[in-house]
Amino acid sequence: MGRPILYSFRRCPYAMRARMPIVRTNIEVELREVVLRDRPEHMMEISPKGTVPVLLLADGTVIEESLEIMQHVLNWTLSEEEQHWVSRNDDEFKFHLDRYKYPNRYENVDELEQRTLASAYLMDLDQRLVREPSFSEPLSDALFPFVRQFANHDREWFDVQPWVNVIEWLAQNLNSEAFKRCMKKHKQWTMGDTVTLFPSP
Repeated sequence: MGRPILYSFRRCPYAMRARMPIVRTNIEVELREVVLRDRPEHMMEISPKGTVPVLLLADGTVIEESLEIMQHVLNWTLSEEEQHWVSRNDDEFKFHLDRYKYPNRYENVDELEQRTLASAYLMDLDQRLVREPSFSEPLSDALFPFVRQFANHDREWFDVQPWVNVIEWLAQNLNSEAFKRCMKKHKQWTMGDTVTLFPSP
């Protein structure tokens, strides 16, 4: 096998998290864009959990978790603070985000209550940005796709909340050239397609 293969879904925040370090390092991979209702047979063979992202390395190693893909690409060892924020994002914030955005998928869920509970994380994130107005690049890339998903569910409401530092930080990430390259659209991959190289120029 030659270059690594990345199974991805453009709008998934976990897949965005995996693509960002690939963009930043210009490590060339073969991108296979997945439609989750029509998962490729090969992806399911190497990663039966059936979720993206999945990175298949040239030596046959399969990396199935977005954070582990980031760590592999960047040779990144998380500091204590970085681990704190990633854990809060992935466990606390994502739990409430899912129930805020998709309340019909869960029993006895009040979406506004879930929004309030998710907001506690964003207020804490905002206070962290008051104390120190930046994150390390890897940590920022690990967090902002999820804040983006939360913000986009009701952008008018989000933009009038008091977390002004989070709003500015999110805007900086969304307007970056790296994110624009990360979010370039690709058609669904099927077996036999011409190889799509990522990141593209």
